[in-house]
Amino acid sequence: MYLLLQRAVLVLLLPTVVGCSFAKDTGSWFGGDSTLNTIAEHKSIADIDKSAIKYAAVLYIRRYVDQREQRDPRLLGTSTQLVRGVSGKQLLLDQEIADLVTSSIKREFGSEGFQVFEQGGVGDAVFEVSGVINDLTLNVRYRDEINIAIETTVRDMRSGTVVWHGSVAEKNDRFAGISGNSRGDVVAYLNKELHVATSKTVAAISASLMAAYPALFNLTAGTKAIPGVLVYTSPAPAGTASAAAIIPAAGAKQDDTASLPDKVPQDSTGLLLLSTSPPRAKVYLDSMYYGLSPLRVDMEAGIHVLAVKLKGYKTVTEKVSIRKGDKTEMELNLER
Repeated sequence: MYLLLQRAVLVLLLPTVVGCSFAKDTGSWFGGDSTLNTIAEHKSIADIDKSAIKYAAVLYIRRYVDQREQRDPRLLGTSTQLVRGVSGKQLLLDQEIADLVTSSIKREFGSEGFQVFEQGGVGDAVFEVSGVINDLTLNVRYRDEINIAIETTVRDMRSGTVVWHGSVAEKNDRFAGISGNSRGDVVAYLNKELHVATSKTVAAISASLMAAYPALFNLTAGTKAIPGVLVYTSPAPAGTASAAAIIPAAGAKQDDTASLPDKVPQDSTGLLLLSTSPPRAKVYLDSMYYGLSPLRVDMEAGIHVLAVKLKGYKTVTEKVSIRKGDKTEMELNLER
């Protein structure tokens, strides 16, 4: 009788012991930390190989704004199916959705060849990128359903005008399979679909900027449509009356401005042609960075403050008069 009681107690305790061991397993149905780990999956923009930078179109990317219906900034969606490593029905990220999307946009631009400044420092950026997240949800049901809707705006930091505005929308679903999902499966699916959306956005922006600012990309004018991207605003191709000012690309020679076609100033503007010796100095007009010398750009008629900076040389600061409908040429010799 005593032996029978011992065996009964052992049988009752065994599931409890096994259950404790099962709960400690991060791949179990109910892990101790059930958030979806996305931070470790992504490289910082600082980790991108600097040799991949190809263009003089430097970007300052602001943190995207989360305008989804979900109030929790880390809530990705809900699950009606068991997900290994997740307890409860909510799918929560280890970072806010806005940070995830912003990081993805930065990486895509970096991979495309743009130099990107981190949040908090404008630096010598030529364009400012900002955006709104209208939707980013992933719900695990019989099928995994994901919806993405992201709106992006690009401004010319010299003039403050919007040069590109558009949105991308992605909707997809998949069957997880007989074995179901784990936390890693859900994160991998999220990353895959977010990459599709952000890469389309960056491709569309790149194509438009290359068409309107070919000198920044060392290209001739040209553009292409990106399926899935709805463009609301884009810059006019170079050479048209409304095209933005032309800025020579990095690596341009000092006398390259002579080979560029004259751009007739419009309305109340005048044309400034600036060269420096040595070349590739940073040019600021009214405290706004405009690019590297040699430089040719339309300016509002009037008096403007010019500053030219080059490492190892004295900064040159002086006033320049821009005349309506006229061309002003300047050549500066920088001193050590």
